[in-house]
Amino acid sequence: MKTNSLRSEINRIKNHPLCKISRNIVIGEGNKKAKIMIIGQNPGEEEDKTGRPFVGKSGKFLNKVLEKNKIKRESLYITNVVNCKTPENRKPTKKEIEFFMPLLLKQISMIKPKIIILLGDVAWHVPRIKGIKYFEIYHPAAAMRFAKFRKRFESDFKKLKIYRNDRT
Repeated sequence: MKTNSLRSEINRIKNHPLCKISRNIVIGEGNKKAKIMIIGQNPGEEEDKTGRPFVGKSGKFLNKVLEKNKIKRESLYITNVVNCKTPENRKPTKKEIEFFMPLLLKQISMIKPKIIILLGDVAWHVPRIKGIKYFEIYHPAAAMRFAKFRKRFESDFKKLKIYRNDRT
């Protein structure tokens, strides 16, 4: 996929009402040749301020779990289903998810990951692409709040250790 194609998708979403009330459109970041892509729900307050995915409380928790399992964040590509903050951090609507999905699919086609980690219910509904392994894992925010989800979240990432080396 060409950068121009990604740029045109970003330009397309700029006029969405969520993007108009957000400070930043939060596009994915990380290794453009990553074997593993992580997809979350949508940016929160900190992500909206910085324009970067998973840098708030959930991101810090995710970083600790990655580090604990010797998975370097820099080796991954991290993005969201919806690229703009929702009011009061509510769950994105079905229409919002559908509107932003083409941008997510462009990122997947650009990165060509071997594995996609889907964090939380919104991400669990991402269309599956043949040839990619998908892992449905609780969202870090849920893992931080509920002990049984935390154990499962950490256990799931422990299983992913075998995929920690990046493609370079």
